[in-house]
Amino acid sequence: MTVPRTINPFRVVLRHRNFRLFWIGQTLSLIGTWMQTMAQGWLALELTNSAFLVGLVATASSIPVLLFTMPAGAIVDRSDKLRIVRVAQAAFLLEASTLWALTVTDRMTIGWLLALAFIGGLISSIEIPARQAMMIDLVGRDDLPDAIALNSSGFNLARVVGPGIAAAVIARLGIAWCFFLNAASFVTVLAGLFMMRLPAFMPQRERASPWQGVVQVLRYIRDTREVRSLMIMVTVYSILGAPVLALMPVVAREMFGLGAGGYGLLLSFLGIGGLTGALGLAAVGNRFSRMRLLTVASMLWPALLMTFSFTRVPLVGYVLLLAIGCVMILNGAISNGLLQNIVPDELRGRIMAAYGLVVVGLSQVVGAFTGGVIAHAVGVATAIFATALLMAGYGVWAFFQRPELRRLGARTV
Repeated sequence: MTVPRTINPFRVVLRHRNFRLFWIGQTLSLIGTWMQTMAQGWLALELTNSAFLVGLVATASSIPVLLFTMPAGAIVDRSDKLRIVRVAQAAFLLEASTLWALTVTDRMTIGWLLALAFIGGLISSIEIPARQAMMIDLVGRDDLPDAIALNSSGFNLARVVGPGIAAAVIARLGIAWCFFLNAASFVTVLAGLFMMRLPAFMPQRERASPWQGVVQVLRYIRDTREVRSLMIMVTVYSILGAPVLALMPVVAREMFGLGAGGYGLLLSFLGIGGLTGALGLAAVGNRFSRMRLLTVASMLWPALLMTFSFTRVPLVGYVLLLAIGCVMILNGAISNGLLQNIVPDELRGRIMAAYGLVVVGLSQVVGAFTGGVIAHAVGVATAIFATALLMAGYGVWAFFQRPELRRLGARTV
């Protein structure tokens, strides 16, 4: 007999000690990361006064993910994932400390900012697949979709709190101290990671090289129609949804005439919407068809972005960002959960590497960079509208014409 689930979205945190340690530490660390993200974007704008270079800074952090995360995923599948995540978080601490030291001593240049963004992306190229693949070890397969949704809620809680704190820190202490607080925040996640108790890692003898492992997972994606269609959908939405996020400093100043405080509010409202969507998804569990929710969210996302591109009143922009954040996180969390639910365990690290390559690498390298080029040429509002229009056209075709996605929906009702 199936035991009915409660609607408490935090039930996975209460049930699994390892996930509780991970979620609390990761959420606190993500607050610092969002502070750093906001500070980097604003610092790039102050140093260069260029929408193109603001987009380039965002792009620089994603180029290593695009280049290296697939072979890194092959390494993850044959390695101790917890150890990889610990080392990567320590490296993030060092990167944030360097950002602080250069900025507080007035030695920061756009070159250094780009270089450190690239280094952060290099660390992410292996940390993302290791962290994503480790999730099933923390909660088990049955609770995995809810853990993914709740993990998204931590990400969005940080996006709510982080920019607000960053705006206050910039106003009172200066941009450099956002980087310092981010460095300090990594202590929390490292503490949680070292307190975890997972079964001892048992290395398996693997004759295939990392490159052969990449080829294997690419063939799997190509030959498994549901996985292929889901990955293509994630790719298109990640790329076309990226400009509004990467160019938010320019949105704040050029569309709404806001300063750093207003920029922080825009990010915070986006995060409140995402937090609402993630907690709602974790609460409903499997009571509703996740594929149906994904379809609705994916149709609303481009429509809301197009409406946002015409908005010049900050209050209206805040409200629209609430809705955009909600549907954006529903799209991402449901897609991630569906993907992890159907892939075999021996390919999980590489599949999550492919997922990270798309949502972090391609979205920034292609989406943010292209958005920056378009915004530089014709304005940020036109860039947002044009990419959202393309997203809407693809979404109508994919969700209503592709039988593979409909079959995936039938498997997950």
